[in-house]
Amino acid sequence: MLFNSYIFLFLFFPICLIGYYGLTHFQKTVAAKVFLIAMSFWFYGYFNVSYLLIMICSIGGNYLFHRLLSHRQRREIMLAAVTLNLGVLFYFKYYDFFISTINTVFGVDAALRHILLPLGISFFTFQQISFVVDTYRGEVKDCPLVDYALFVSFFPQLIAGPIVNHDEMLPQFAKVGKVSVLWDKIAEGFGLFILGLSKKVLLADTFGAGVDYGYANIELLGRMDAVFVILFYALQLYFDFSGYCDMARGIAKMLGMEIPVNFDSPYKAVNIVDFWKRWHITLNRFFTKYVYIPLGGNRKGAVRMYLNLMIVFLLSGLWHGAGWNYLVWGAMHGALYVLTRLWQRHVQPHFGDGKAVHTIMTLVSRIVLFLYVSVAGIYFRAESIAQANQMIFTALKGEVRKMSMDLAECFQVDELWYVIKVLHLDNMAYSRYILMWVLLAMGIYLSMIGKNASQRMECAKYRVWTTAVFTVLTVWCVLTFSKVSTFLYFNF
Repeated sequence: MLFNSYIFLFLFFPICLIGYYGLTHFQKTVAAKVFLIAMSFWFYGYFNVSYLLIMICSIGGNYLFHRLLSHRQRREIMLAAVTLNLGVLFYFKYYDFFISTINTVFGVDAALRHILLPLGISFFTFQQISFVVDTYRGEVKDCPLVDYALFVSFFPQLIAGPIVNHDEMLPQFAKVGKVSVLWDKIAEGFGLFILGLSKKVLLADTFGAGVDYGYANIELLGRMDAVFVILFYALQLYFDFSGYCDMARGIAKMLGMEIPVNFDSPYKAVNIVDFWKRWHITLNRFFTKYVYIPLGGNRKGAVRMYLNLMIVFLLSGLWHGAGWNYLVWGAMHGALYVLTRLWQRHVQPHFGDGKAVHTIMTLVSRIVLFLYVSVAGIYFRAESIAQANQMIFTALKGEVRKMSMDLAECFQVDELWYVIKVLHLDNMAYSRYILMWVLLAMGIYLSMIGKNASQRMECAKYRVWTTAVFTVLTVWCVLTFSKVSTFLYFNF
């Protein structure tokens, strides 16, 4: 089920809120938890019932490992649990990629299975790995099955994160049925949800239309067309993932819970190190705690530290998708990350610390970082390395000509085009490009300069003007549901 769908907004979530707070009102703690689990199963099983069976089996198997480790903290049990989880993930996500690579390298023709990838399997698998490992380390005490099932299946973060830790959610589950309705939290959560929904359906999906056209017609693009398509995808990915994270946090708040911030204006970062403290924060945290530190972190010298960092980024690339293009994406981020750490360690201390120097360096580094991440994003979006290289070649060496009208037409949103007509701008020579330029400028401003949704909600007060804005956004988004699309991170 999608957050941006009629069934979620008008059926599923109203039932969820009424049922949950009804049981909470009567202090039915266990019943309220079971109700949330059932609603989460409905939410997940709505995509495909077989997905639900896989997730239930995963929950049951990992809970068994948790119980075993609670009584006997043996390394063999922990390793078996981690191996089994990674084995299941490998089968569903990487089996065909592995076999196709073997076929290419050795010239064989082994059959592919074309296995259907269960939604969110990368997220709930990593979340359960962290739980099992933390149980082995003695950080998790004996956990009731109902709390564990809710920890894994809680629907706001089930499909695309964040990857939550036990100490972030289990204490909150312990308060279910003991806390009354907090109307200010519901209001804040609703506002956050609507802002996230607006990012997804009004911005991300609009940029996505241009991106889809560009990648489907690379041979028709001129140099500027390709450059704009690259920028459009950087903004599509930003607003798609940011929108999901805002919606997830908003839904959790309306249920009286807090899930961790997973996205914190990464395009405002001044370098790649800062970027990864803001982009997919919980995935970065997972790799740091369960991969980077066990590999030795920075405890075994500088060379080993840089090697460990590259390993983490290559794994991050592979986690995002089963393809060589994702490994290239991870390698590009890892290479810049290592170079930045070298710069910070050996070069930056020798620069002047004057205000003017700092301001100029900050501005330049932010622009360069955005452009670098946008170029790396080509490999994230492209279906293959060859297609990504073709897009880069077109952006650098393509024909210099007037921008494609077909690309501009992807941005002719009916509601906004009506404004153009009211302002009598539709007769201008370049009128069909206006909305594309306006949305691009808006996207850059919101992602790199303006306040993010969380910052806006922290200072928002529901007055006449605020209420009117949220009402307009809600109606506009609902009217756009006919063009519904899934979130990009559902693919990972």
